[in-house]
Formats: sequence, C-alpha cells, structure tokens
Amino acid sequence: MSSERHDGRRDAGPLAHRVPDLGALELLLAVARLGSLGRAARELGITQPAASSRIRAMERQLGVGLVQRSPTGSRLTEAGTLVTDWARRVIEAAEGFAAGAEALRTRRDSRLRVAASMTIAEYLLPGWLIALRDRRPELAVSLVAGNSAAVASHVLDGQADLGYVEGLDVPSGLDGTVVARDRLVLVVAPGHPWARRRTPLGAQEITAAPLVLREQGSGTRQVLDTAFAPHGGIAPPLLELASTTALKAAAVSGAGPTVLSELAVTDELAARRLVEVPVEMAGLERELRAVWPAGQRPAGPSRDLLALSLRRP
Repeated sequence: MSSERHDGRRDAGPLAHRVPDLGALELLLAVARLGSLGRAARELGITQPAASSRIRAMERQLGVGLVQRSPTGSRLTEAGTLVTDWARRVIEAAEGFAAGAEALRTRRDSRLRVAASMTIAEYLLPGWLIALRDRRPELAVSLVAGNSAAVASHVLDGQADLGYVEGLDVPSGLDGTVVARDRLVLVVAPGHPWARRRTPLGAQEITAAPLVLREQGSGTRQVLDTAFAPHGGIAPPLLELASTTALKAAAVSGAGPTVLSELAVTDELAARRLVEVPVEMAGLERELRAVWPAGQRPAGPSRDLLALSLRRP
C-alpha cells in the first residue's frame, strides 16, 4: 500500500516489490541477445513455459509490454529495449556485488585468528589446530594467548575470529558453548609439609596460607575467588604470575602452594615434581568454552575449529 512521503512524493513500497528479480532480468537479456524465448530458456536451464510465465509476470509488475512473440522468434518492444538497457546495468552491478562477496569469503577462509586462555592454548588447542591443518592445509592461523578477560576483549574488538575462555560463565557480549570440563587442583613441591598430608585440607586452612596464584582476570582466579568467597576469601597472594608455566616453575622450586588446572600438571604429578594435595572444597570444577560475538554464529574456518573442539575423546 502506497503512502505519502515527507517530500510530497508517494512511496510505492519496498524496492523488492517494484523491481524484477535478477533471474527475470537475466532472462530478458538472453531474449534480447538470442532473439528467441525458447533459446533463452534453454541457455538458462528452464522450460519455455516457465520462461514465458516469468516474462509475463515481469510485464505485469512493470505495467508495460517487453517482448513480442511470433512464429519466427521473439523481439523486444520499444519499452523492452529500454528496460533491457537498465537490466544490463543492474546485472553488472549484481555481478560486482557477487565478486566482492566472494572476495570477502576467500579472505575469511584463508586465515583464522584465535585467542585462547593459557590452559586451553597450551594443552588443548595444539591438537585441535593440527586436526584443522589436516582439513585446511592452506589456512594461515594466528594464536594469541592471554587470560580469559583479554580473550573476551580480543573477540569483542574483532581482533579474533574465535575465542576460548575459562571461568564460570560466558563473558558479556559474547555467545558460547562448552567444549570441555576441567578441575583445579592444589599442588605443592614434594618437600612442602602439605605433600605428606593424608586427610583433605579444609577451606579455612587453605585461605589462611598465602598461595602462588594467577592474576585477576584469569579464569582460574575467577573460579578460586568465587569458591572461597563464602569462607572469607583467599589470603593475599604470595606471588601473582601471568602464566601457567610460571606458576608451575614457582611451585616446583618450593616458592609455595599453587592451584592449577589438572590438565596442566599431569606430567609434573607423574614425575613427582609436584604433589596434589587433597582438599574437601567444592566449586573447583569449571567449564571451558568457545566464544564468539553475540548473534554471529562462527562460519568458515571458525566453524571448522569449533566443530573439532566439540568432539569428545
């Protein structure tokens, strides 16, 4: 239904209702070039009745006759010749649009920017990326590792196509899905008094002892702060370090107890460089998530990496 516009002209409704679709315009151009509706239909892979119906629908939509049919072929009317000139420009513009969109897809599909929290970057992503390389050998992948807050910022700012975070929930502004589950463990050097502990440590014993911890903003620290908040919170850290490797090195050297992902200390526990201390705390489990901008489901290489990370062993 038309309506009066602010400039005094009448609005004839959405453009899609007033302009023939690209298929109809391509058919008209083929008729003009070949001089036959039948040959135009065969070139475009449609039946002649379907082609005739499409031409008639376009004529009704525009309100003018476009093609005159005769036993010897089809020729354009005067209006048809004019519309064909316009159609040619529309088709050229559409081809430019399609080429541009293809270039964007090619650019997207040639690279992948990933941001991941330290634990995921070090212990899970390498296997996923090797599998992705087998599927897309031409793909250029860049990886930025940081704490979960930094990862969320990279994804929100468009600096990463896909992110992986630790913690208790999906960061604001992002959508996500759980790709793995993890448990935090309290570990010490073999010479630490807790290494000989046989009964689980209680929350009050843990909160009374300064620990070697990850920095604020990391998923590990978020889980710890939340788990110990009902017990008065953890003591001021003995050290705050920004990587899992640094935490392990400090604990192995005897600097003090630390809390790490069990994924990160498998080798150290097996070699007795570190000892897991039993605790009676709940709330030290966490979910590891893939994240992306809210409302934008991963596509191309991001979709492939997400699918690989969702596979269960």
